Amino acid sequence: FTPDEHVGDVIGDLNRRRGMIEGQEAGNTGVRVKATAPLAEMFGYIGDLRTMTSGRGQFSMEFSHYSACPNSVAEEVIKKATAA
Repeated sequence: FTPDEHVGDVIGDLNRRRGMIEGQEAGNTGVRVKATAPLAEMFGYIGDLRTMTSGRGQFSMEFSHYSACPNSVAEEVIKKATAA
């Protein structure tokens, strides 16, 4: 949930995190943005959200589904694992 004036920033940040925006619902005091994003991309999100929204944004998260990661991400994971 984010104040109206920060919706663009929030959606842009979710897109940067490989998120897929599923919808937006206007409320009395802001907008609820529904999206799916890889868990690995969501670490540190609450701090970024609070910074973007001057502390007024809120979020909740729940498991949605498993899916294959992109080849570029898989290659990076394999590279790190074999270097260790």
